[in-house]
Amino acid sequence: MLHKKTALRFAAPVAVLALALTACGGGDDEKSSSGKSKDKPAAADKAKAKPESGGELGTGESATGKVKEGDAPVTYEITAQKVDVGTEADTKKLVGDPKKAKGLVPAVAHVKFTHKSGAALKETPDANDETRILADGRPGTLLIGASEDAPGCEDAYSLKGWKQGESHVLCETYLIPKDAKDLEVQWSEEDGEPFIWKFAATK
Repeated sequence: MLHKKTALRFAAPVAVLALALTACGGGDDEKSSSGKSKDKPAAADKAKAKPESGGELGTGESATGKVKEGDAPVTYEITAQKVDVGTEADTKKLVGDPKKAKGLVPAVAHVKFTHKSGAALKETPDANDETRILADGRPGTLLIGASEDAPGCEDAYSLKGWKQGESHVLCETYLIPKDAKDLEVQWSEEDGEPFIWKFAATK
């Protein structure tokens, strides 16, 4: 499995820092397959196309993927909406020992999930477990428990019973270098290639 989040304990009263063990497989995007050919569809048609298993998406574009929720798969439509980047002062409020996070700032990925098919959820959703942030091509450090109170983010623990047709915005908070320029939000199915949305690291 390429992407798993495991807790790495620090003295953090509000959130727990966790190392995002994310394999950066961003180099092989198979961009060569997008060569300009007269037989290729028009640019407008390309914009509407959605990768079936991973790939880069434009702002506002959605991916579709399955997540095993409990003992049954649920199909979601997923869209990374934005990344809110904070300051070093925000980091000091989130971690118990700021020395361990010197030079890092929080980045909150807002991801909208729409339940497209499958049974209503009986437990807390796992849909957001495979969301991660990369800064300038390198994985950020996960802050567990920091997103529930972020503006515009919903508490996943309150979403039992999530049924078809409902949409919710779930967030993940990562620590990234304060001088990062380019951000990627990635989401993938289990054992699947990541879907990628790119954002500028504006503060």
